[in-house]
Amino acid sequence: MKLRKLRSEDAYFMLEWMHDEDVTKDLRRDFASKTLDDVLAFIEYANTTNDEVHMAIVDDNDVYMGTASLKSINNERQDAELAIVIRRAAMGKGYSRFAMREIMRIAFEQHNIENVYWCVSKANTRADKFYSKCGFCAAENLDDSIYLKYESVPDLNWYNVNKKEFESLGYGYRDNVLGCKIINIKTVPTKDEGNLSFFEENRSFPYDIKRIYYISGVPEGVERGHHAHKELKQLLFCPYGEIVVTLDNGKERESILLDNPSIGLIIDRPLWREMIWLKKNSVLCVAASDYYTEQDYIRNYDDFLEYMNKQTC
Repeated sequence: MKLRKLRSEDAYFMLEWMHDEDVTKDLRRDFASKTLDDVLAFIEYANTTNDEVHMAIVDDNDVYMGTASLKSINNERQDAELAIVIRRAAMGKGYSRFAMREIMRIAFEQHNIENVYWCVSKANTRADKFYSKCGFCAAENLDDSIYLKYESVPDLNWYNVNKKEFESLGYGYRDNVLGCKIINIKTVPTKDEGNLSFFEENRSFPYDIKRIYYISGVPEGVERGHHAHKELKQLLFCPYGEIVVTLDNGKERESILLDNPSIGLIIDRPLWREMIWLKKNSVLCVAASDYYTEQDYIRNYDDFLEYMNKQTC
């Protein structure tokens, strides 16, 4: 999954969620009346305006899954309003988490924004549970003019993240991917000399290490993986670059962007995994609990589903 500019071919799926009451019921605008021409006009606006940012959230096949936006960008206050909406087909698959992180990255790194805020109806319990799970806290000390924009809308919950908080989050607002733990690899910073990161067997994670390997020299956009392990446990981390790891348990899929050398993902159960290299020459390192054995691999997805069904019987 990734963010990219909106395109005219996204219009049909954009109109789909706009006319889906389950998606729009707690949103504050009338989307049900929108037409295809309205959507195409918005896409043209999104690609020409300098006042807002609207990006398509797409899957690995470049199919539109939702929109991530920065609205009401205020250069004087250096703040912006965040908005994310996804299609029903994308719900529960990690697209919102991924898009939230990436649109914040765009805000802080490309637009010199210091504070991102958003609000949600208290009736939208699905969204509030999501923000709570991500670890986001209630907004404090927003400019009064921000609240005034929504003074006619009752019962709103407000959230915000500033640049400093974002930089310190890493992946702190997520603690797992499909039950697989995300860990902070111990890192010692040194002034003007970079950082030293390390992990220790049976201290940093609960298994012995018998093999360490890494994948490098991969061109941008290449996808690897497409297998599962029956017994093997692994720690995955990315000391350089950006790699999206998608895990699949046969019923759900969730993704995480590995782009921080001090963040690791422990895969300690049978899960189908796919990895996409977002940047050329990104490096994926793996610390494994056992030596290589082909018998531990499941390389066909249908075989994986059959294996998982047997585990639950």
